[in-house]
Amino acid sequence: MMRIHERLIQGKYPNCSSLAKTIEVATKTIQRDIEYMRYQLDLPIEYDPQKHGYYYTEPVTHFPTIPATEGELLALFVAQKALEQYRGTPFEQPLANAFAKLAQVMEGEVTVNLQELTDTMSFHHTGVAVTDMGVFRRVTQALQERRELRFSYKKLNGKRAERRHVQPYHLGSIDGQWYLFAHDLARKDTRTFVLGRIQDVPAVGKKFERDETFSLKDRLLGAFGVYSGSGDYKVEIEFDAYAAQLVRERNWHATQTIKDAEDGSLVLRMQLDSLEEIESWILRWGSHARVVGPRDLKKRVQGVIKDMQDSYYAPQPWLAELNVAAHANQPDRVIKMVMDMNRQADAPGQTHMRFARNKETTIVSP
Repeated sequence: MMRIHERLIQGKYPNCSSLAKTIEVATKTIQRDIEYMRYQLDLPIEYDPQKHGYYYTEPVTHFPTIPATEGELLALFVAQKALEQYRGTPFEQPLANAFAKLAQVMEGEVTVNLQELTDTMSFHHTGVAVTDMGVFRRVTQALQERRELRFSYKKLNGKRAERRHVQPYHLGSIDGQWYLFAHDLARKDTRTFVLGRIQDVPAVGKKFERDETFSLKDRLLGAFGVYSGSGDYKVEIEFDAYAAQLVRERNWHATQTIKDAEDGSLVLRMQLDSLEEIESWILRWGSHARVVGPRDLKKRVQGVIKDMQDSYYAPQPWLAELNVAAHANQPDRVIKMVMDMNRQADAPGQTHMRFARNKETTIVSP
């Protein structure tokens, strides 16, 4: 509306088509804005049929302020604080400019002590996603104009980037990361792309008819995060009393149910279509969470725990010497070394040995 106001002040007789092209919105959006300016803000706007454009019928010195309640201004302030996660990124300046313009048109309507709010309210974010502003703008342009995109994309475990040809459906920020949900034409399926993994500024192609049956809510219904699958898993996780309180404080999934136990622990149940993201989430709880089912999820978590143990376990020098003696078929030496170990039978990382008549002794490390 400010940009429409500027062109009316200049006396250029803009119409809906020219304004829509310049501001890059739909003509219906321009029509609604002009009606709001005319009937809600009482601006003297009329249409000149001979010049095919709008004009002010009397001098207008400034754009009127937008009425706002204290609650609305407070909500705007909270939104600004929440967006501080983008400080130092390409989004910082456009966001700062947008809030400055909003503050300008709201000036004088209400009085709120912003300094006091600043001292008493803040948002903190860890691991803010790195997003190229050029990629972001091109993707949003294609979404607005419903145009196809071509770009190079490197998957998380991919060795090299792949060319993708997609029809973009939706762009969402989930847990601080930007995701593009689009129909991949080559794979004939809707896929999820992380904006930070797009290797170049996408090329915009021809227009397409968007699949109106696409629903982000439906797509993510069975997912714990953003990646959906084709499975059907009844996930059941037991949390001890310490973690139970933290689990109760949030809604983790639309299908979740909680069963409390007398000792303060609880069991969280969810219906999911994939296990990748729930696996990493469970591991974050450490020993405070235990997978009850399904069996596939329990095996996955057990496998990761074993890999972590192997990664952190450092074999003792005596173990290498013991293995050398065993493979050299020196049972007397092995027995003497074992007798000198002085270790508890249930000690962590205990060594298991197998003896067989007329065969070499085998030493198996933890």
